[in-house]
Amino acid sequence: MKKKLVYTIIVAAVVAIGLLAFKMFGGSATAVSLKTEKVGRATISNTVTATGTIEATQTVEVGTQVSGRIDKIYVDYNSMVKKGQLIAVLDTQSLASALRSAKASLDKAKAEFNYQKSTYERYQKLIEKKLIAQTDFDQVVYNYESSKASLSSADAQYKTAKTNLDYAYIYSPIDGIVLERDVEEGETVAASYSTPTLFTIANDLTQMEIEADVDEADIGQVKMNQRVEFTVDAFPDKVFDGSVKEIHLNPSDDESVVTYTVVIDAPNPDQILMPGMTANASFYVTEKKDIVTVPNLAVEFNPNMQTLAQYKEIHPEMQIDIPAQSGNSTDKKVVWVKDGNKIYSQEVKVGDTDEINYELLSGPKEGTELIVSMTSISKKEAKEEAARSPFMPTPPGGNKKTSK
Repeated sequence: MKKKLVYTIIVAAVVAIGLLAFKMFGGSATAVSLKTEKVGRATISNTVTATGTIEATQTVEVGTQVSGRIDKIYVDYNSMVKKGQLIAVLDTQSLASALRSAKASLDKAKAEFNYQKSTYERYQKLIEKKLIAQTDFDQVVYNYESSKASLSSADAQYKTAKTNLDYAYIYSPIDGIVLERDVEEGETVAASYSTPTLFTIANDLTQMEIEADVDEADIGQVKMNQRVEFTVDAFPDKVFDGSVKEIHLNPSDDESVVTYTVVIDAPNPDQILMPGMTANASFYVTEKKDIVTVPNLAVEFNPNMQTLAQYKEIHPEMQIDIPAQSGNSTDKKVVWVKDGNKIYSQEVKVGDTDEINYELLSGPKEGTELIVSMTSISKKEAKEEAARSPFMPTPPGGNKKTSK
């Protein structure tokens, strides 16, 4: 209690000294500019930005596993296709010929196998009765096993030839749209070392995704299912909504800049977003809508005692309450309230901020007027400030035009 009384006396002395100094030396600064803002409602949001590329959620490169000449193409760019739809055919003459040859070899191997099997069965009965030499029977067994192996080999070659012929018919593996066609009719493709790409097909373009590169300094604030807004250069005035779908843990290091890939769901019901577009994405790491807020300037405002004394001198009707401070006052946040003819400080508790407003957890009620600045100004500055005000009356005849 004694400490509070002593502090109050000290503050009162400072104010008195300020008043004396103002009277003695403040002739050129006889006005105080006081600005206020009210406790109100707003949306507080903080974002992390990144750029990325729009892609289809599923893109398939369709190739061929056999070499040959493209005989017929049934689709083109932007063609809609169904899963299992025939989209191209390679020349089948050589493949069909290979299949016929394999079938003939298989038939011959079957005949040889049947012959050797019958011989083996006859000789088996004779060897059981010991009517033939063992060496003769061994030769029959060898011929039988050899024909069995030849039949298996011929059957495998036939199946391969049949599969190769089937590969000559190219079908769409998914429902979707043809984004790219890399071949022309009559062109020869070689599948000796790698599968050549004939078409690129994307699935439903009403649902796209963005692969955005997020800086390592920001990735800790990005969470699954987080709301995202993004724009594209093609529609600069339109804002699209999305959400975080995946966060890849494997980083990318480009010239010592470490980024992480974040996949964003990007609904595209109107199909105006196209694969390959550059997206500028904003991740909403903090978003609180329609909450009671207090201006940052009001929380940061700390009045100068001399200016406060000057304001009291100019406005003697104002009642200004100077708070007593305790030892841990630096841990507290206060605002200065202007309530009619009263000015006083009030403790507040605040939450998240967007550098413009604080979320108000406790303190003044909505609509309360708070001081955000208090500055000594000269008479000339006061007149200029009043002249700039749209609410000041215009001098008579001030808007008249002179005629020549």
